[in-house]
Amino acid sequence: MAFAESAPAPEAGRGAWAPLLAVCAGYFMVILDVTVINVAVPVIGRDLSASLTGIQWITDGYTLVFAGFLLTGGALGDRLGNRRVFCWGVAVFTVASAACALAPGSAFLVVARLVEGLGAALLVPGSLALLQESYPAPDARSRAFGLWGSMAGIAASAGPLLGGLLVSTVGWRWVFLVNLPVGIACVVLTLRHVARSPRSPDRALDWPAQCAVVAGVALLTAALNEAGRRGWFDPAVLAGLGLAALAFVLFALRERLARSPALPPALLRSRAMGGGALIGLLFNFAFYGMVFTASLEFQHQRGYGALGTGLALFPAVAMTMFASVLSGRLARRTGHRPLVVSGMLLAALGLAGWAAAGLDPAYALLVVPMMAAGFGTSFALTGTTATVMGSAPPAYSGAASALFNTTRQIGSATGVALGGSLLATATSYGTGLRTSMAVGALAYLAAAGLAWRCVPAKPGGES
Repeated sequence: MAFAESAPAPEAGRGAWAPLLAVCAGYFMVILDVTVINVAVPVIGRDLSASLTGIQWITDGYTLVFAGFLLTGGALGDRLGNRRVFCWGVAVFTVASAACALAPGSAFLVVARLVEGLGAALLVPGSLALLQESYPAPDARSRAFGLWGSMAGIAASAGPLLGGLLVSTVGWRWVFLVNLPVGIACVVLTLRHVARSPRSPDRALDWPAQCAVVAGVALLTAALNEAGRRGWFDPAVLAGLGLAALAFVLFALRERLARSPALPPALLRSRAMGGGALIGLLFNFAFYGMVFTASLEFQHQRGYGALGTGLALFPAVAMTMFASVLSGRLARRTGHRPLVVSGMLLAALGLAGWAAAGLDPAYALLVVPMMAAGFGTSFALTGTTATVMGSAPPAYSGAASALFNTTRQIGSATGVALGGSLLATATSYGTGLRTSMAVGALAYLAAAGLAWRCVPAKPGGES
């Protein structure tokens, strides 16, 4: 399917909502698919007679391809036009979702999920780059980035709730079918309301570097996923981590020698770019680690079903939307630094409060810590996103978006893996849960300190 850049789309006006709606719809689909499958996969396994390995690949194959090809998606967007590659990504994702829904067997479903992950990797870097292009005014851009970021928290936390509703009413295939109308609407809105993106056709794709980063991220994500099941000192986990480190070293060496690097070393040395990417890793580590361990706590220790777990996590979800809108409005008066720092400190206080609440606290005592973590993470995401995107020249907006989202995916995978490992190895479930929350609080504190040094203090300043 081709999406020509020759027919112009109307420029986004200052108050136009259509570009934001189009981009956020695509991003919401991608993040929702990471979590909604967790509730459906036991039923899928029974229906399709899938082996344990097949069930694992249904869940993890999507994440591996998604995380591994993000940088490639960003480079293609910069070269061919972010609007074009974004639409390609949405189309691939939507068609693959239809294939997942019609899958006759587990092997077919695994392949379709891998293709879904590729579509996600193509569209996510372009989503931020398109918002950067569509909303050039700093205050409008901050609001757009805030709503974009809130989609991740809402989709991740609402996934179990939506999955439980669909599986228990109309069947697991609807977990994938719901993506079809959203994907079609997303492409139509993008082509009608998002302006054409600039292209850099003379910028060559450094395929050796792309292959190295794909291998590195895929190996790291796989090793972290397995660490939650096997333990951190399992030979397969250690081998995966070692090979991932080797791939990243080869990527760094290649980037220093390449005539047209995917990420110029000068960009990576930028305090705003490198620091912002690391802040994203830290708060995703803490937030998704909290969501994962809290989900296990509610289901395995408190006996909640899938729907009950989704409702129990809802306070954290509700806060993400409110915080993102508020931070977008405040940024033009305060600048991003105080918002990012205060958000990280509030989230740290929330997880520290959970860790201090005791081994078996009443649910009412956990509502405020969850709300604080959800609010603080989303409150900080707007400024962090603006910092990373504002530090990159326009020709590298796709690559900057890809770097930011790659580090966040690594943070999420690390948080989930470490949370699972702590729950599995602690003397008691309650002790493991409290330790996990304490580690998350420390990650938030580290992100606050880093934000104080790396996020610009000047209101509206992003360089």
